Amino acid sequence: MAKELKELTKRSENYSQWYNDLVVKADMAEQSAVRGCMVIKPYGYAIWEKMQHQLDLMFKETGAQNAYFPLLIPKSFLSREAEHVEGFAKECAVVTHYRLRANSDKSGVEVDPTAKLEEELIVRPTSETIIWNTYKNWIHSWRDLPLMCNQWCNVMRWEMRTRPFLRTSEFLWQEGHTAHATREEAEEEAQKMLRVYATFAEEWMAMPVVQGVKSETERFAGALDTYTIEAMMQDGKALQSGTSHFLGQNFAKAFDVTYLNKENKPEYVWATSWGVSTRLIGALIMTHSDDNGLVLPPRLAPIQVVIVPITKGGDQLAAITERLTPIISALRDAGITVKYDDSENKRPGFKFADYELKGVPVRLVMGGRDLENGTIEVMRRDTLEKETRSLDNIVEYVKQLLVDIQENLLVKARKWRDERIFECDNYEEFKERVKDGGFFLCHWDGTAETEARIKEETQATIRCVPFGVEQTPGVDMVSGKPSVARVIIARSY
Repeated sequence: MAKELKELTKRSENYSQWYNDLVVKADMAEQSAVRGCMVIKPYGYAIWEKMQHQLDLMFKETGAQNAYFPLLIPKSFLSREAEHVEGFAKECAVVTHYRLRANSDKSGVEVDPTAKLEEELIVRPTSETIIWNTYKNWIHSWRDLPLMCNQWCNVMRWEMRTRPFLRTSEFLWQEGHTAHATREEAEEEAQKMLRVYATFAEEWMAMPVVQGVKSETERFAGALDTYTIEAMMQDGKALQSGTSHFLGQNFAKAFDVTYLNKENKPEYVWATSWGVSTRLIGALIMTHSDDNGLVLPPRLAPIQVVIVPITKGGDQLAAITERLTPIISALRDAGITVKYDDSENKRPGFKFADYELKGVPVRLVMGGRDLENGTIEVMRRDTLEKETRSLDNIVEYVKQLLVDIQENLLVKARKWRDERIFECDNYEEFKERVKDGGFFLCHWDGTAETEARIKEETQATIRCVPFGVEQTPGVDMVSGKPSVARVIIARSY
């Protein structure tokens, strides 16, 4: 284990390689036999399950219900909304046949040319089209509204350059799709779901985010407005961590989804969609982790407390186990996930390094002297600080320590982020400073031409028009034209 940790690339040397190393060495995911796709291993999937569980509760509190829609979408469906098909056309995987057959020499299989589909099917890149085709059958009257569904599923977007969790051809996510009687109700729903994502990011992931609205160029294909939460990673790059879209009536018109209002007149419904994905796991890694491995916020850690006994012989182990059993039970009764690692096939030093690498928030260690003294060693993963504590009230102490670690990670990440948000009104200065990362608040003239020039010359993009930032008159640093807003510009993943 010491050798493996030594081989974990330092963040300061190569941040990208550090990330890739950590995903593999912390046993979270690995590359699969399918190009661009990953295998999410049990430890990585356990984090996703905790995310999924909490988000699911939060969605249901808003009135959303879970459903499931087909993986395969008729190609003609994607043609009905022009912006939508244009936005996803280059990323679609297409099913053309429905059968295989043995090849002529019986050495393998081939596509049966007689089994060609009459209409090709698209492996879903997102589900607006299949869902709105279904909603047509579900919505008839104002009494059927609002209709609010969410599904947990996988999607496929053909990617040329992939990175585990951050960008893969297949990924897991949730996608919410809602239908409303009025524009105002739909816009409020889209913004409400953005706030749900922001609350989850900050209170559960301990990851501070900026909320805002995307520029027209950066909008979801087919949306009138896209709202986003943007997080800053430790290398200063932005990561779009969740989006919520106000779709207007575009998909309702494309699939002829109308309802009879209270005056018995037909109207098109108003729509939203919103989603987060396993990209959040990548965000979690890059927000908190260090050169020793993962650092996980307690609320999302698969193991919140690990207890390691250090013993000489079976009798001493039995005595330590007996002493710790009621403590373990009390921690579990308090809803804390505890692992008691009394395995004899690994040395204590190996265990320490392994759990540190995996980001377990609290480690408790008891040896023979601790048993005699009624003490236990406590180490917190966020600061690597150790202390020896009395077993008296150790359960209450650990419960509070987990709360403190959760809060400390958010405070630390927010301080780090805030120190790297800059106002900038000089383009030459911006071009030099953006190389080192950070969020830059810059005046923008509102044109796609200026946006495209910034991207071409600096590889930075407009992340959003942020909420909560005082918008004062100014001049675009690139074009010299009057500004329509201060926007956040950054390089991103």
